[in-house]
Amino acid sequence: MDKELKNKPLVEAILEVRWRLQGDPPGPQTDPHYKLLLGRLFDRMLKDYPEHEQLPTANIPDEMVGFMVQHRFRVAANSWPLIQVGPGVFTVNSTADYKWTDFRPRVLSAIDKLYDAHPKVGDLKITNLILRYIDAVDFDYGANNAFEFLKDKLKLNISLPDNLFEGTGVENKPNSLTWQCSFKCEKPRGIINIRFATGQKGDTPAVVWETMVQSTESDLPEMPKAFEGWLDAAHEIADDWFFKMIKGELERRFSGE
Repeated sequence: MDKELKNKPLVEAILEVRWRLQGDPPGPQTDPHYKLLLGRLFDRMLKDYPEHEQLPTANIPDEMVGFMVQHRFRVAANSWPLIQVGPGVFTVNSTADYKWTDFRPRVLSAIDKLYDAHPKVGDLKITNLILRYIDAVDFDYGANNAFEFLKDKLKLNISLPDNLFEGTGVENKPNSLTWQCSFKCEKPRGIINIRFATGQKGDTPAVVWETMVQSTESDLPEMPKAFEGWLDAAHEIADDWFFKMIKGELERRFSGE
């Protein structure tokens, strides 16, 4: 648990919170408290995240930007970690700088600031909690077989019947792939979703995988009182899955051995 990898494959770690907006789709959905919340958040973020960045989405009419990030608060210009906010959505994002011992207190502090800044906290009805990790490993799809890589290096056995390819002139290795599954989770209550897909790591082709723990509706903890327990449980299961999957050659590679 919490082992620090010298060459970690992490692309991004994200904590995302969503709350209920007024109005029902397909009609407009708005957050009547958003403008005041943003101003109050600015005051509270200034010490730890002094660099404010307004995104182009901030110029879109309010009724069209539900759950769309509009503003960022960074530790320094063009630097991570950062906090993002928009109508109905709030995230804490970390990348190469990520360490759980830093990310955890940042998330807890950010949630405290969100609740402290909200002008009418009784109207802050959380609908979605997500902890997401995105990892990537360089991979040459032309020279190697992604099915074999997933089986040998990440313990995931995906294949198609050999006779589909016999006598067809079709090469039995994928140029691209997308595979996804979700499973019910009891601690924390919700689901854990895992996804593998073709992607990029910088300018290099890669196998990208995403591990996401999500709670919605009746699975949500009491907020904000029970959020810390939810966060720890979500991290524990995501961390456990990650290290079980990379055990062996990939763990040695990521550890710098």
